Amino acid sequence: LFYGPPGCGKTLLAKAIANECGANFISIKGPELLTQWFGESEANVRELFDKARAASPCILMFDEIDSIAKTRGSGHGGASEAGDRVINQILTEIDGVGARKNVFVIGATNRPDILDPAIIRPGRLDQLIHLPLPDLQSRISIFKAQLRKVPVEEDVDIEVLARSTYGFSGADIAEVCTTASKLAIREAILAAEERLKKIEAGELDENDGDTGVGGNMLVGKRHFNFAMSRARRSVTEKDLALFEEFSEKQQAGRGEKATNFKFGS
Repeated sequence: LFYGPPGCGKTLLAKAIANECGANFISIKGPELLTQWFGESEANVRELFDKARAASPCILMFDEIDSIAKTRGSGHGGASEAGDRVINQILTEIDGVGARKNVFVIGATNRPDILDPAIIRPGRLDQLIHLPLPDLQSRISIFKAQLRKVPVEEDVDIEVLARSTYGFSGADIAEVCTTASKLAIREAILAAEERLKKIEAGELDENDGDTGVGGNMLVGKRHFNFAMSRARRSVTEKDLALFEEFSEKQQAGRGEKATNFKFGS
């Protein structure tokens, strides 16, 4: 079970695991299994596991697993009963999946506190891995990955950007890079349109200066400054406290040190 703040790469890490292992990868979001018809949701779960067994070795990823694995009996009415039946079917399939085929099950959630205890008991999703917000070195790596194919001016210091984004998730950093890139593209397009107007007016020769839009499309400090002015942290201190509390509770309950994932490890 991968748990942690949203935007910290839980789904991306599962895809990376499948790629490193050379295994097939099936990802499904919890709500996609639910239907309004009686018994059809459980049938969807059985079909999903059958598909994973047929594609073994396979990694089966339940994204947003908290939507279908809430504590049983926590609600009232038919919707709650349907959810309980889905959980029961998932638990049954997980118990039987290892004995027959090479299928590895991963769950991801940003609400581990509402999961049914049965889903994380030993023998099921028993490896609880906390994916925290990225530290300084991780933020540097994320910026480098996001800007790998982006033409950036030489005076842009990625380490300074990483230090100024303390408390940002990976998704927040990606948004900063995207906003800066869009601004640079917009400026390049406006410059090209202005140049075309001058050529049509006879104020500029067609062969003078750069002839393409991409020639001056470099992302510079001013673009990142603008992006940072619009940036926001998507994870609050209250959210972080929830994950720390859950991690400490699991650590105390199992008498062992909680597992914390580090980017780049």
